[in-house]
Order: sequence, then C-alpha cells, then structure tokens
Amino acid sequence: MNLRKALLGLSLLAVSFAGFAEDKLGTKDNPVKIYFTPSVDANSIATNSDHFLKFMEKETGLYFKSGIPQNYIAVVEAFGSARADIAVMNSFGYLLANSKFGAEAKLKTLRHGKDYYAGAIYVSAAANIKSLKDLNGKKFAFTDPSSTSGYLFPLKILNDAKVKLGNQVFAVKHDNVITMIYNGQVDAGAAFYSDAFDGKIKDARERVMTQFPDVEKKVQVLKITDKIPNDPFVFRKGVPADVTKKFIDGLNKYLATKEGKESFKNIYAVDGVVPATNKDYDALRKVLKETNTDAAALVK
Repeated sequence: MNLRKALLGLSLLAVSFAGFAEDKLGTKDNPVKIYFTPSVDANSIATNSDHFLKFMEKETGLYFKSGIPQNYIAVVEAFGSARADIAVMNSFGYLLANSKFGAEAKLKTLRHGKDYYAGAIYVSAAANIKSLKDLNGKKFAFTDPSSTSGYLFPLKILNDAKVKLGNQVFAVKHDNVITMIYNGQVDAGAAFYSDAFDGKIKDARERVMTQFPDVEKKVQVLKITDKIPNDPFVFRKGVPADVTKKFIDGLNKYLATKEGKESFKNIYAVDGVVPATNKDYDALRKVLKETNTDAAALVK
C-alpha cells in the first residue's frame, strides 16, 4: 500500500512538473518571444514594435514579448537557448541560426516591391577608377566582415577579378564607407545597393545625402553584385505550426493597414513580406564557400 501511494505521488509530481515546464507557447506564462535586430534607433523600434504586438495579440489570441538585442549575433544565440522564437534578422545572421540551431526562414521582406537587394563597389569620381583592375593597390573600405552586401559579395567580385587592394579598413557602417570615399580617405569601398525608386537613389549614398547633397556625383557605382535575398523572418526550430500560421496571417493583416505599413517602414523600411524558404539563401552559402569565409568564426 505504501509503495502504491509513493508511486502515485511520484506520478502526480511528474505531471505537475511537466505541466509547469511545458506551458503552451503563446500563453501568458510563455509568450511568443520576438526579437527585432537593431537597424535604427532602439527607441524607434520599441515604439513601433509595441503597436505591432498589441495588434498581433488581439488578432491571434497569443501573447507576445519583444526584445531588442545589441546585435544580430545575440539573436543567433537566443535561438539556441530558446530565448527567441521569432526574429527579423539579416541574411548572414540567418545562415548562422540555421546551421547552428536549425532555425528556419519562413518570410522575407519586400522593399519597393522587391525581395532582394545587392552590394556595390563605390568609387571616388576623383580617383579616375574606370574598371575593376584600376582598384589594384587602391585604398578600400569594407563595412564589416559579416556584411553580405558590404563585404562578402563585393569580395567575391574582387577575388574573381584577381584584384590586389592596397590598404583595407572596415568602416563598420555603410554610410561610413560612403563618407570615407566622399572625403578622400579611401579611393573606393563596398556598401549595400538598391535600385533607384521614383527617380531618387535608394542605395547607401542616400544615407549621407543630407550632409553631402552632391554625393551622387562625387561617389559613383563601379560594379553591382549579384542579388541578395532581403532580411528574413526566422522561426526557432520547434515553434508549433499553428503558432507560425497565426503569426504569418496576423503579420500580413497588420501590413495591410496604414498603421502597420508606417510602423514597419519606420523600423526596417519594409513594404511587405513574401514567403521564403531555406533554399533562397543558397547563393549566400555559395559565396561564403568561394570566399573561404568561416561563418562560425565570425560569431566568436
């Protein structure tokens, strides 16, 4: 009898702990955790994302909690510890999250109706650089070693053309690259590129146009890279299918509203989203391989 009572007690205890440990995702005690990789001022992201999450909670019946990490690497690691369930992140960060923790891209963003962008090699108009071979021995600024448009894709172009650069620096930000070229600190550099829209440039030079109104004349595009898929919405491995569907349906409804469009324009300059798959990012994987870039090493 005592043994039976003991076994019953242990069974009830196990059920209790299981229920405690497995609160359904999207409940008040286990909200869906969405991370917004910083792209603009954190206060702007917080303000706009708060409106988004309130809409999503009303639309889906799920509870949400947002986070704004310091960088995309923090987002990658958050997938591994289940501190993030969904995140908007850059393409390179996605490859890390996918390879390390099995996270999956389900959506990718649209900007001006396109689901891709590119990188470009920009040159100073005063440097008299007319072709890739003219870059030999020149001072050059990349953005960051983990940037797809500001390093990896332009590096492939330079490697394919067998260009041997002179002094190389990492300027960290895309607008810093353009500024350095404009000021003559370097002869050329690499930064993101998007096609002009409504007769106005939408590439990296746009970011410094207020400060340098003649930047379009003084900093010119030499070569545009292959297409790079836009930022994906990434889901942690193990997020239930019903939660994924509710989120995607709710997001599409939100982006169909005036307020929703304004919020995501303020955060990520996003017009909308389209479905994405892991295969969409194979071109980036290929570039990593061809440039002998160790993705894992860049996380450390």
